[in-house]
Amino acid sequence: MIDIEALGGAVLGGKSITRLEAIALYDAPLEPLCRKADEIRRHFCADGFDLCTIINGKSGRCSENCRFCAQSAFYHTEAADYPLLSADEITAQAKRNGEQGVLRYSIVTSGKRLSDGEVELMCQAVRKIREETAISVCISFGLLNQEQYEKLKEAGVTRVHNNLETSRRFFPSICTTHTYDEKIQAIRAAQAASLSVCSGGIMGLGETPEDRIDLALTLRELGVKSVPVNMLNPIPGTPLEHNARLGREDMRRIVAVFRFILPDASIRLAGGRGLLPDKGRSCFLSGANAAISGDMLTTAGITVKTDKALLAEMGYAVRRDHE
Repeated sequence: MIDIEALGGAVLGGKSITRLEAIALYDAPLEPLCRKADEIRRHFCADGFDLCTIINGKSGRCSENCRFCAQSAFYHTEAADYPLLSADEITAQAKRNGEQGVLRYSIVTSGKRLSDGEVELMCQAVRKIREETAISVCISFGLLNQEQYEKLKEAGVTRVHNNLETSRRFFPSICTTHTYDEKIQAIRAAQAASLSVCSGGIMGLGETPEDRIDLALTLRELGVKSVPVNMLNPIPGTPLEHNARLGREDMRRIVAVFRFILPDASIRLAGGRGLLPDKGRSCFLSGANAAISGDMLTTAGITVKTDKALLAEMGYAVRRDHE
């Protein structure tokens, strides 16, 4: 059995754990694992908590066949279908979030990538947000290139979101209309444009613990410091609609092991958090220190007011990370 205290002490001292150590850690007793993960979080991140919100800026009819997604044109679901929202609509939502104390706001669009014309429209929206609010703007526009990212950065974007979703090994079981390498290429293009990157995955797709660990190790290799950890919410009409939901203990273990692998990252509870009976509280004591608040893309979330009250009670301070 692995020595949690010794391995945690090594991480606190600056050591990067190996794949074999992470695999052994995954089977460690849960409570000691989570306590040490929380200690690592406090050491590297103190009491900071990055709380963000998202807007579904373009919904449905996506050309990609990601097996978990309600917006894929390959499946028949209840997801809304509408084109790119206007700059005014996107800015109005940003203002509402800013008034609630949210510091980071992400515009998310369906599809493999936005066209050059759509990118220009979104640049206009970002400029308007930056002129009229103090909120930081993130974008999730698919597999863009460096030139497109540079235009968005010039407009005022600070961060790009692009989930890897799972490990390289398991990815072809989840999506075949684009590749893992295309995702990594887009992440590196964003980094080359001097943008920070937010990238993580979805747990409960049918992956193994080793797949989860390999995802975290890839994110470490890419230098990603904002890592969304989603829990699959099986959507009727998608191929994964009958997958069993993960539980609180599963998510605590995943978050804790991610913290050992990514000690100074913002580990962000994202989609599916509302399915947890405690809305993520136990994960915030197991290494997680960020979250998406409000509604998700196609499912309801937890209100900003509720989240802020919980975080204040737990002694967290809402502030921007890694900018």
